[in-house]
Amino acid sequence: MRAGRPRASLGPVRGRVRSPVRARWRPLGRLVRAVGRGDAVSRHELLSVRGRTVAWVFPLLLLIGIAAGDVTTGAFEIISWTVLVPGVAAAMCGVAGTAVFALLALLVYVCADTVWQHREETGLPGLVLVVLGGAIAVAAAGFRVDGERRMLHMRDIADTTRRTVLRPLPVGFGGLDHAAVYLAADSEARVGGDFYDIQPGPHGTRVLVGDVQGKGLGAVETAAALLGTFREAAYHEADLATVAERLEVRMVRHRGHTAALGRSDGDRFATAVLIGFPPGLPDAVEAVVFGHDPPMAIGPRGVRVLPVVGGLPLGMAELVSAGRSGAPPVPPVHRLRLAADETLLLVTDGVTEARDPAGVFYRPADDIARAVAADARSAVPARLVALVRDGTLRHCRGRVADDTTVFAVRRTPAGRDPAADG
Repeated sequence: MRAGRPRASLGPVRGRVRSPVRARWRPLGRLVRAVGRGDAVSRHELLSVRGRTVAWVFPLLLLIGIAAGDVTTGAFEIISWTVLVPGVAAAMCGVAGTAVFALLALLVYVCADTVWQHREETGLPGLVLVVLGGAIAVAAAGFRVDGERRMLHMRDIADTTRRTVLRPLPVGFGGLDHAAVYLAADSEARVGGDFYDIQPGPHGTRVLVGDVQGKGLGAVETAAALLGTFREAAYHEADLATVAERLEVRMVRHRGHTAALGRSDGDRFATAVLIGFPPGLPDAVEAVVFGHDPPMAIGPRGVRVLPVVGGLPLGMAELVSAGRSGAPPVPPVHRLRLAADETLLLVTDGVTEARDPAGVFYRPADDIARAVAADARSAVPARLVALVRDGTLRHCRGRVADDTTVFAVRRTPAGRDPAADG
């Protein structure tokens, strides 16, 4: 679960939330985000205005500046510097744009050497330098564009994988108002071992939030296996304890499969919280905790941690002897009070283990309590996850040590649009 300290990749809040950034600061924020990420998409965002590229402006200004400086300055000859123009274009423009600037640079050089004749001719060596520089720049632009295409293709694959594991959840899905934010510790991976989902069914709506131990594709594969089992069991099984047993069995089976393949990650485990919203009980929820931090209930009366007794993480029940039925032992199901105006908040250890430079852990309950006391609407799921996300990043100075998930959910009263509170 713990990794290095790369800069976080910010994911969008799932759910509607108003941006606190004023419109006049949005271009600056966009610029900062683009420079910080440093990938092809960010560079295109940085070098575009209203959807149109302005990358050509920089090499054009350089070419004009070199020509003007050579004509107006008698101190030294700088017309040979036109070789820099296609090199700059190769880093910003496409192959065709770079070729155009290579030709323009050659044209300006020839004009300065033969037409303007404000100084002695530089001769063949300077001409060869500009021609070779342009040709090399065009080739370099071709390699860069090809690499960016491959990178964007891999990014699309990663986004598809993420949508498969963390599927989009419709507004009001299963009668719940919900919002989530995911921060990947590895900004290039864009998906990790954190997982969450909502599954409505004939026995009520169930929610699962968890964190797979470790990193990489193995953690993603484990999360996908657990979510697949959850979506089926949560729909078909009437008892939440049976859903919990199915998750434990799936984790053990998955570990056995990876171990049989000879992989070194065959001993993974996962912490999780399984929540049930039973039909006919509008003021109660059921909860099973697998070695995870218990959920918090946030409402107009403040913040409280639900009193649940957690058990072992998923995949570790073998450390305890099985029951008489032979089924794996799972944590108990707790039925807890949850008022209609309270929101459940579930986070992974990317939040609870976030540290400031002094090594102090982040405690989101304090920030939440102050925000709810100032404005009760801060308990709305979309606002709540944005509050915790911003507080986590502010506390750790934008560097998260682990994948971070913030998930908030509450019942949606009949006839009310959840987006109206956001």
